[in-house]
Amino acid sequence: MENFRKVRTSEEETPLPFPDLPPDVVEMKVKEGSKIRNLMNFAMAQMELKGRRQIVFSGCGRAVTKTITCVEIMKRKLGGLHQVTKVRYKTVLEVWENQDPPPDGPAQNLTVHKNVPSICILLSRDPLDPNQTGYQPPEPRHEAGEDTSGSSAKGLKRPLPPPREEVLPKKLQVQVSDSPRGSGTTAGQLDH
Repeated sequence: MENFRKVRTSEEETPLPFPDLPPDVVEMKVKEGSKIRNLMNFAMAQMELKGRRQIVFSGCGRAVTKTITCVEIMKRKLGGLHQVTKVRYKTVLEVWENQDPPPDGPAQNLTVHKNVPSICILLSRDPLDPNQTGYQPPEPRHEAGEDTSGSSAKGLKRPLPPPREEVLPKKLQVQVSDSPRGSGTTAGQLDH
């Protein structure tokens, strides 16, 4: 394969795995090179400004983690979203071209069929069937001023204790000279 170069990649078109979706549902196709900021700006505009009730994020191969990241950002920003996640495999076709073709023949192409993991995530403002495989209910929202301490508040950080000054024993204290010529005690010398 050292003489071959990938010239084209295409993935099979498959219908979304969610029944009863409105025909105008927005599908965010996340690619490996997609910028999360661009995806989120468009998706948030669809949900907030255009009043969409549902949105689907999909990605395959290396874009799966980016797809999940987009969904988690949207759930955190909007809140109250129901989620259904479907995981499956998709066939990706890669066309490779021979860079060192035989002198008496045409360039040879090689077509590779790969099965790669794929994810589709439906986010909905409206309640979804909780008995569906892959369903996640909306996370409860915390009100301002509400006490979130305790074992049920996952992901919340405890405040750090105030910093305190530690005194080193005299043998470990190091003085660094302020002058550029290095007069005085240097960082490598220790007081005895």
